[in-house]
Amino acid sequence: MVLGRAFEDKCAKMYYDRKMLGFVHLYNGQEAVSTGFIRLLKQQDSIVCTYRDHVQALSKGLSARAVMSELLGKATGCCRGQGGSMHIFSRKHNMLGRFAFIGEGIPIATGAAFTSKYKREVLKEADCGHVSLTFFGDGTCNNGQFYECLNMAALWKLPIVFVVENNLWAIGMSHLRATSVPQIYKKGPAFGMPGVHVDGMDVLKVREVAKEAIGRARRGEGPTLVECETYRFRGHSLADPDKLRDPAEKAHYAARDPITALKKYLIENSLANEADLKAIDKR
Repeated sequence: MVLGRAFEDKCAKMYYDRKMLGFVHLYNGQEAVSTGFIRLLKQQDSIVCTYRDHVQALSKGLSARAVMSELLGKATGCCRGQGGSMHIFSRKHNMLGRFAFIGEGIPIATGAAFTSKYKREVLKEADCGHVSLTFFGDGTCNNGQFYECLNMAALWKLPIVFVVENNLWAIGMSHLRATSVPQIYKKGPAFGMPGVHVDGMDVLKVREVAKEAIGRARRGEGPTLVECETYRFRGHSLADPDKLRDPAEKAHYAARDPITALKKYLIENSLANEADLKAIDKR
């Protein structure tokens, strides 16, 4: 999580110094979701994301150098500089891409899950128990692809976890103003799969829920819809002046910073000391 935060802060500096061009969407504040889920995966497991996923790429094992080079349009980037911030992909790490239009990645992740099931059950590849994760925001849950893929995944018991990163805002639209039933996790049972709500600012709680959902998928028991309630600390993109959100709301979530909270937990439970944490920051 510390690496992800430092990486995104460096992106912001380089963007405002005009060394990084185009749209750049940062993940500050949401690190607990990426870390809590992706660090439980195997390399063969696949992830599909929307455009806010530099940190998800790092969590999946891509090097910070490869991702940063991609953002700068360099040939040494993970996509040879041709994808940029909004289209990170790595075949080696089974990061099947990030998609600029919301909802686009969900059918791709569903297809990856179907591939895994087909290999295991039809082609009899017993060692193929790969799981697919798809990450998307609250605004995506009003799109047709979301509902179509929930239905297909539940119908065929596909090994997939639908991870909603509900940061309460779809660009400048409040989630509460855009969705008739704001509790997204309740849409899971409507399609015959578990729906789980978790505090997306607490990496340990996210990891606990992720472990159950990923294990369920790997056992062949089907998909899970997980709603992680989180918050982005910056605007929608670095071009967004972020004037729409209430300062009190931003202050409330800033006080619940997932990195600060985990540091406090580690110290209070004698799992680390200040020197250990400072060493992590320095590294």
